[in-house]
Amino acid sequence: MTNSVKEWDKVFPKDESVGHKKITFRNHFGITLAADMYCPKNFSGKLPAIAVSGPFGAVKEQSSGLYAQEMAKRGFLTIAFDPSFTGESGGEPKYMNSPDINVEDFQAAVDYLSNLDNVDKEKISIIGICGWGGMALQTACIDTRIKATVSVTMYDMTRVTGNGYFDSADNEEARHQARVAINEQRTKDFKNGSYKLNGGVVDDPSEYPQFVKDYYAYYKTPRGYHPRSLNSNGGWNSTAGTSLLNTRLFYYASEIRNAVLIVHGEKAHSRYFGEDAFKLLKGDNKELFIVPDATHCDLYDGGENKDKIPFDKIEKFIRDNIR
Repeated sequence: MTNSVKEWDKVFPKDESVGHKKITFRNHFGITLAADMYCPKNFSGKLPAIAVSGPFGAVKEQSSGLYAQEMAKRGFLTIAFDPSFTGESGGEPKYMNSPDINVEDFQAAVDYLSNLDNVDKEKISIIGICGWGGMALQTACIDTRIKATVSVTMYDMTRVTGNGYFDSADNEEARHQARVAINEQRTKDFKNGSYKLNGGVVDDPSEYPQFVKDYYAYYKTPRGYHPRSLNSNGGWNSTAGTSLLNTRLFYYASEIRNAVLIVHGEKAHSRYFGEDAFKLLKGDNKELFIVPDATHCDLYDGGENKDKIPFDKIEKFIRDNIR
């Protein structure tokens, strides 16, 4: 684990009505996770709690911290955490990922919240953003302590890794070539004693689709750039997608009994991930909410006018389902 930065270094302004402190907790793999805790300054009794993470390749100083601070302003105790191998959290080598470990990260956050004296352990929810929206839904498949799961602008990272964007490479030959490339790189990394990075969001998106331009506008400009963010800088290790290429999420999604809200932008390129995941869910406590005129990245920070994240809807859904 890196040394935790003490000063405020978020990409969003600090809300003085909300208390903030740095905390750590360990997951079942022995990795120490770093998190920011946000809490209403004036409260009594036990609070409902929310664990937040994402986007995939981001850090808690970006979108997840914004969500956590806003939900604390609305009366929740919240934590925004850096996943294993990223940001200020532990795990070696850095810049790796695993859907199994990522689910455990969320579960470890629930472990931590469940044992706080000022938290009502029967009223714990999670919010996942982008690729962590998928990890949040996968966590809901296993963790019955989570009363409400909110998946925002969701990616299914196993689907996009195995099938390509918009399922454009959903065939055996494409996956075989991806396996060959990732395993050849493993051999090189072992020989070199270091891990090649894939690179974060491109520095010149002019020849790329609009959604890549949107990523650039968030991750590579003062709007959302952070020096510890993988997406803002060197990206994941080239072999980090090994586990994502060899598994699929949501096999047990139809068995989730607790509440799930999937939030997507009307114009989000990733909308199909959320809509298809929603089709797997059962029960009248599941909801798909489409934000008019919003793109994928608008739900990172609210977009140009900071008004695209439906915080009122998210708060109401959680409160209605933790009673």
